[in-house]
Amino acid sequence: MGRKQTQTTASFFNAKLTSTISTSLVLFLLGLTTLLILVTQDLSAYVKENIGFSIIISDNVKEAEIQKMTKQLEKAPYVKEIQHISKEQALEELKEELGEDPEAFLGFNPLLASVEIKLKSEYANNDSIAIIEKSLKKNSDIRDILYRKDLIQAVNDNVRRISIIFIILASVLMIISFALISNTIRLTVYSKRFTIYTMKLVGAKDSFIRSPFIWGNIGSGIIAAIFANAMLAALLYGINNEVDGVIQLISPDVMIATGVVVLVAGILLTGISAYFAVNKYLNMKYNKLFLV
Repeated sequence: MGRKQTQTTASFFNAKLTSTISTSLVLFLLGLTTLLILVTQDLSAYVKENIGFSIIISDNVKEAEIQKMTKQLEKAPYVKEIQHISKEQALEELKEELGEDPEAFLGFNPLLASVEIKLKSEYANNDSIAIIEKSLKKNSDIRDILYRKDLIQAVNDNVRRISIIFIILASVLMIISFALISNTIRLTVYSKRFTIYTMKLVGAKDSFIRSPFIWGNIGSGIIAAIFANAMLAALLYGINNEVDGVIQLISPDVMIATGVVVLVAGILLTGISAYFAVNKYLNMKYNKLFLV
């Protein structure tokens, strides 16, 4: 009898260990997808915030008035970064690029002062810029507004396309994760189906029977999430050793968010799976326990 009990305990332990390892691998894939989504969002925001436009100032506007305009624009909700480039600065930059002095050749400085604006990511699209452009052009001191409409459209289209792909991938992976974890837990609960039936016979309530299975599997889910996060950290460490500086692309907020998503997913997926797995055997008749 004792030997049989030991074998049963060992079998249950092996099933729990297999369940935890399987869950860890699934959560690792889920965490990796989450990490890629968050990093992509950060990179897209970075790219968008390096998109901007140039405000070309009319030639007759005084430097003090341009400085005043620049300070007013700094307070605009769409401005991430702003830089005033005077006629003299623009001429110096052109000299460096051409290697010649256009002013010496023409007899005057042909360049105009400008204000360079980099936008916040949420405003870096053609519709928002068109509204901003319309508002700015009401100022008679502004001669023109220049920006690359085709580049902005291409960036937004590519970001949207990549985001959709990752969202679909994450959704499919979540469904697969639930199915795999659910099947793994169902096998664990299966080994205890006669125990569940016995508890029902002695009058135990359904919630009382479910509780140890749910909390036990949630505990396994937390352990699996810790292992999954450790594997993610090891993967990032390995990649950073091979490609120096990769880790700098991932902000601490993204790392924390990924870890939290993996932990919450581990708790929810195992808890919900255990709930439904136990429910399958709660109202099953004795003779059917041999057929499942």
